[in-house]
Amino acid sequence: MNKTIRHASVFALLLVLALLLRATWVQFHDSKALADDKHNRRNVIEQYANPLGDIIVGGEAVTGSARTKGGDLAYKRTYEDGALYAPVTGYSSQVYGATQLEGIYKDVLDGTDNRLKNPLDTLTNKRADPGDVVTTIDPSVQKAGYKALGDKKGAAVAVDPKTGRVLGMVSTPSYDPSRISGSMDSAAWQELTTDEEKPMVNRALRQPLPPGSTFKLVVAAAALEDGLYSSVDSKTDSPNPYTLPGTATVLRNENQAAPCEDADIRTALRYSCNNVFAKMAVDLGQDKVRAMAEKLGFNADKLDVPVRAGESVYPSGMDKAQTGLSGIGQFDVTATPLQMAMVSAAIANGGELAAPHMVSQITDSGGDVLEKYGDGDGRRVMGEGTAEGLQSAMETVVEEGTGSNAQIAGVTVGGKTGTAQHGERNSKTPYAWFTSYAKSDDGKEVAVAVMIESSSAARDEVSGNGLAAPIAKAMMQAALRS
Repeated sequence: MNKTIRHASVFALLLVLALLLRATWVQFHDSKALADDKHNRRNVIEQYANPLGDIIVGGEAVTGSARTKGGDLAYKRTYEDGALYAPVTGYSSQVYGATQLEGIYKDVLDGTDNRLKNPLDTLTNKRADPGDVVTTIDPSVQKAGYKALGDKKGAAVAVDPKTGRVLGMVSTPSYDPSRISGSMDSAAWQELTTDEEKPMVNRALRQPLPPGSTFKLVVAAAALEDGLYSSVDSKTDSPNPYTLPGTATVLRNENQAAPCEDADIRTALRYSCNNVFAKMAVDLGQDKVRAMAEKLGFNADKLDVPVRAGESVYPSGMDKAQTGLSGIGQFDVTATPLQMAMVSAAIANGGELAAPHMVSQITDSGGDVLEKYGDGDGRRVMGEGTAEGLQSAMETVVEEGTGSNAQIAGVTVGGKTGTAQHGERNSKTPYAWFTSYAKSDDGKEVAVAVMIESSSAARDEVSGNGLAAPIAKAMMQAALRS
């Protein structure tokens, strides 16, 4: 064999060895990454080869699966009352992936979660029958909120103060996830994602906005916990009108005739006195207000219910004038409806904040529990005396003050209205808020927060009591009847 042939043979052998090494590396090292790659068509084919498991509300499935006609994807996701439950379920799409509970529990719902496999499945690597996700949502509360919101743009959240169970989570305008679940739904996807009303945004969890006067509850809690004032009936040091420190800006009250000068906390909440809470925030200082806000959930790195909620923010680095504005829920303070429901829930629960959650358990196809989520896993965020005082003041708001539209005969209701400025120099229609709780004689409790981003109401008719309180009332009534 001449030298040239020998060199060529060695080179060819090296190429074969390199190919074998690469094939072995891909098979044993990169195989999982390739299998899990989102662009791997086989994964989607396998995911939709069989019916998916279901998301359960009130003991009934609000999801399903339907046989497709043609193509390599045998089944697609379907939804019962899709627009009603979209803020809970999210969507599962053959093209656009999955969100919210559909995305978080994808492996359970498509049968790939290892906990679903029996020993034989593990041995044969057979896909197990899919499991189900059981939610804490009360269908009567969900329907009441959705109906009451109607054509308004907004959101509402209802929580059990003792357990943290999310009983209702509504966002409007909404959408039907069935419209985008198949492989030929690009037109519907384009329509929904370009809609200026943003129907696919879960406003209950992921649209933090200025909470307005509902934030006054946080400031009042900080003042009582700090000892700045000993009770909700202690007279405050509050000139009316109040000039923000270091500025010429005079802060006035919506009701010019309200007895807001040096008003006690009960009266200040009843009439929603801006001068009282702006001055109170300045007297406390931003750090003390922030500390109370953070105990209640503001500025949290993450809040999973298990869907990740948007961050509610109490800012830092403010001057005294900005701190004063923060005391009435303005400047850069933002909150989600979930966050403001947590504030009312903590007050209603004697100062303990139960961790909010909207999934109670995960089950296999036979109904056996794979994972259970505990109720009442919470922490103390304010003293019992502080909470009791705020309950009494919030009940005055509903019985005699700005929250009268939330009254329910024979039920103890406490609440706080809010109207937050919107746009530069408040040029746009304000946001309307209401946060509340209700307690019945048989021991049932519920906390509800409602945010109205926009409605058909005239600007001078926009108020927390006029727009948001009736929605909270409808949800509270439904929860107490369940």
